[in-house]
Amino acid sequence: MKRASLTIGLLLLCLLGTSGCLLRSHRVEHHRATEPLLSSTQEELLAKVNQLSGAVTTMNATVDVDTTVGGEKKGKVTEYQQIRGYILLQKPSMLRMIGLLPIVRNRAFDMVSDGDRFKLSIPPKSRFITGANKVTHLSDNSLENLRPQVIYEALVLPPVDPDTEIAFLEEGTQSVVDAKTHAAATQPNYHIAVVRRSRDGAWHLNRKIYFSRADLDIYRQTIYDEAGVIVTDVHYGEVQDFNGTRYPSIIEIERPKEEYRIAIHMVKLTLNEPLKPEQFQLEPPEGATVTELK
Repeated sequence: MKRASLTIGLLLLCLLGTSGCLLRSHRVEHHRATEPLLSSTQEELLAKVNQLSGAVTTMNATVDVDTTVGGEKKGKVTEYQQIRGYILLQKPSMLRMIGLLPIVRNRAFDMVSDGDRFKLSIPPKSRFITGANKVTHLSDNSLENLRPQVIYEALVLPPVDPDTEIAFLEEGTQSVVDAKTHAAATQPNYHIAVVRRSRDGAWHLNRKIYFSRADLDIYRQTIYDEAGVIVTDVHYGEVQDFNGTRYPSIIEIERPKEEYRIAIHMVKLTLNEPLKPEQFQLEPPEGATVTELK
């Protein structure tokens, strides 16, 4: 009995850390960001979302736009040359976006949406396309799946409606570059998950809104379909003060299903100044071929 007890004791000592036994330990490197963190509550973060949503009623912007198409599904990635463009936006749903050809600066495209339908003029090809904002069948051409509503929802953060949505706070981490060491690090973050009732009555995750603990600014928004799949992933960067309103100067929009990415860089931004109804009117140019997308 004593011999058995002694054997068990020696085995436990071996398992609990003596060298040369079954267990080994190693040092875990610490890669947490050194920047001081801010704290907030769910109520405060929801109030911030709704305040930011209400802070922008109109937008008149000069932008540079980078577009990338492709990924794993297509087996290749195509990067288009950056173009200069203009964006007009007016709540509740009006959007106009104009893109200029490089160097010559003639119009490459002119797109208008009222939230339900859109019109797209492509002067270099003498084409004029109209259709619904909702894509029901994906095209093999990724850019043919682009709809103005995707851009609108990225530019104007929707409020969280307590009557139709449920929100809750989660804590997580984000990848950052440490301000002191300039090395890659992780940093705690907050994100608000917003749940909405679908057409069949079931609740589903609608979107997540991510906040940096360094400044409590929103740096990302992911939007989901009713199956819980991300359909739009938006990253916000370099928040600046534009006439008293804090707004990101870089907005990157990714659509994983369609495999396209659009990065919008604000060159000049004017917020909340009146826009005229005729600024959102677009008619087919003379001689253009008009196509209705079904």
